[in-house]
Amino acid sequence: MNNSKITRFITSDGSARLIFADTGEIVNTAHMHHLTTPTATAVLGRALTAASLMGCLMKNPTDSLTFQLKGDGPGGTVTCVSDYSGNVRGYMDNPAVDLPLKPNGKLDVSGAVGQGYICIVRDLGAGEPYVGMSELVSGEIAEDVTAYFANSEQTPSACALGVLVDRDYSCRVAGGFILQLLPGADDAIIDKLEANMTVINSVTEIMNKGYGAERFAQLVFDGIEYEEFDTIDISFKCTCSKEKYEKGLISLGKDEIQAMLDDGEDVETVCRFCKNKYVFSLDELKDILDKTAK
Repeated sequence: MNNSKITRFITSDGSARLIFADTGEIVNTAHMHHLTTPTATAVLGRALTAASLMGCLMKNPTDSLTFQLKGDGPGGTVTCVSDYSGNVRGYMDNPAVDLPLKPNGKLDVSGAVGQGYICIVRDLGAGEPYVGMSELVSGEIAEDVTAYFANSEQTPSACALGVLVDRDYSCRVAGGFILQLLPGADDAIIDKLEANMTVINSVTEIMNKGYGAERFAQLVFDGIEYEEFDTIDISFKCTCSKEKYEKGLISLGKDEIQAMLDDGEDVETVCRFCKNKYVFSLDELKDILDKTAK
């Protein structure tokens, strides 16, 4: 499978921008890490794609975006974190959720997500993070992202997302896009964009035919002059490390660490995002206890 990529386009008059992500490799990596069912692959895959698209809207290399779906469905909470380039990582509470197909033969994403809200946290590295929230309107995720931009950020946007799961439960294709109007957008351009968007029924159907970013730009910007801004390689990128988990153990305090030592067994920690394991021996725990005491 090709590496995942984000490609950005802008209309020549600056009325609108299109950010398209091909995330098949990212979704497959998540599937392998979390052993997701087809339903869960679709849920987590759409959320990872949305987080990646929203993350690359940030401006600074140190910025990060946390995308959470807090629904009451059997899939539980879905958490994804993206950097400003669109590299992303994520997990869901119940990757084993498995629901019957909907009457139209589609995976039941909304049934797995349920009702609740979407929460976006932007950490710009200075002061309190910006937190935005919006009620889930469908649980299909793309519509929920569109509603979030309208309700929480007052940015006219349209989002489309898709994940196609193969017979072996791997991800065959995955991707999506965000289309946003920019300040001072031309009314005539807006009318054309609205008409063009009605032509795009299924992201995965188009991608499964072998089409990529350029084809989506042609469809969205049909009859409108536009140009490609850039293309970025992205991946499922976890930032966990043994050092970070050591800091986490230190934050527990000396009484908790002493209790671990009294148990007389090594301590194993597991990253929720990528399932990497970090083991701390009794000698390492003693060193951590010393650091805590200081």
